[in-house]
Amino acid sequence: MDVCNSSLWSTPETRDLASTQCTATDAINITFVLASAYLVFFMQAGFAALVAGSVRAKSTSNVLILHILDPCVCAVLYYLIGYGFAFGQEGGFIGSSFFAFSPWTVFNDTAIDYTNNYGFWFFQYAFASAAATIVIGAVAERCSPLGYFCFSTLISGFVYPVVSHWVWSANGFLAYGVSGLFGSGALDFAGSGVVHLTGGTAAFWGGLIIGPRIGRYTDDGTAVDMPGHSMSLVALGTFLLWFGWYGFNPGSALIVSGNAVLVARTAVVMTLSAAAGGLSMLFLSRWTIGHFDLAHTANGVLAGLVGVTANCSYIEPWAGLLCGLTSAVVYYGLFLLFGKLKIDDPVAAAALHGGAGGWGVIFTGLLAKREFIQQYWGIPEPDLVAAGLFYGGSKAGRLLAANLIQFICTIAWTTAFMLPLFLVTKKLGILRISSEEEILGIDRSKHGGSAYVFDDNHHQLEFDRSKMMDEEGMEGMERKL
Repeated sequence: MDVCNSSLWSTPETRDLASTQCTATDAINITFVLASAYLVFFMQAGFAALVAGSVRAKSTSNVLILHILDPCVCAVLYYLIGYGFAFGQEGGFIGSSFFAFSPWTVFNDTAIDYTNNYGFWFFQYAFASAAATIVIGAVAERCSPLGYFCFSTLISGFVYPVVSHWVWSANGFLAYGVSGLFGSGALDFAGSGVVHLTGGTAAFWGGLIIGPRIGRYTDDGTAVDMPGHSMSLVALGTFLLWFGWYGFNPGSALIVSGNAVLVARTAVVMTLSAAAGGLSMLFLSRWTIGHFDLAHTANGVLAGLVGVTANCSYIEPWAGLLCGLTSAVVYYGLFLLFGKLKIDDPVAAAALHGGAGGWGVIFTGLLAKREFIQQYWGIPEPDLVAAGLFYGGSKAGRLLAANLIQFICTIAWTTAFMLPLFLVTKKLGILRISSEEEILGIDRSKHGGSAYVFDDNHHQLEFDRSKMMDEEGMEGMERKL
């Protein structure tokens, strides 16, 4: 019985009891959402460590400051316009209300449906910030601070919010339900498509348009290895992200009261997917490049997490293993392809988030279990549920079709705005730092010096490098370096 809405509570005493129980239930659920949001927000530390470890030492400060700025920029943009575009009422394509918490009275109610309150806003803000963060790694070591502000603003304030409106707003044209697209709508539980495919697509265009780092390829097109300066930071970042994902995925249930089994199963499924992804890449790297590669193993874990994010509450544990394995293979295949295309992506953000994220959306359309969908959405009749293609039923294939539409629309929408932005900012000369600044190091040229000071000779070394550039010019410095 729903004690919050039942008309049977007719006496003052029973109405007071119902109110108390409702308040307690609301508090539990809002606390669950906030605790999950804190974990998602802390993933910024994981992204920062992962990217910092994947670049050369001379770019560390730049990477870290951009990862600090990202939640700052996103907070302002998501407050002013982003949340309104994402969850504003009216319109299947874009929201048109709730800009800057207006009307504020809505957000001061706990809202029994657990949307449009401060806790839900903070949870969704953390997701928006994650989507924008993905791009930083793809353009690391050569993107200017102004170029960063341009793409971060557009993703946080407009591109990502509209995609999330399509799928997660009750009014979105891709929202799941018996009256949704194809009688199904798309299922993307925690954002393989909404968050990761959006961020990965933007990362692809950013890495392609900005061009490779100086020295990344020889004149004949041969790739020159530019390893990151700290595999310790890469490993630490991977663990921080994995930990934060336990807020990202289970937290997307939004309501823990009455959903405890679903939330716990979600944590198990995503753990199995991450494990399968990491093990797959461990042995795949040994087979293809001759050694057990740490960076690829870490990305295999993350690929498993990215791929399962869309379906973690809808698939069996064994399917979680399969999702992780296949997500890692998709990531690695795209990693090799993008390398052939000479897209210089220091953290493989496009292959990881775009590839595994897109595959996660498709995987959901194949193996989402009818009973689990029914459990979460509360659909009374099994025949009304559009499940994964392999589970058959009267609506077989409809979920897959809707998810394919989500896949296509997400790539098209992100491309329609991010590609012109990168092209225009490159044309204006504000996307990338100068060659002189890049060779010296973006930390030195933009942030006042190196992130690391090992001894008193460090400053003399920096002075000598700067003097060498001034006296001999770029050609002389490149030759000596």
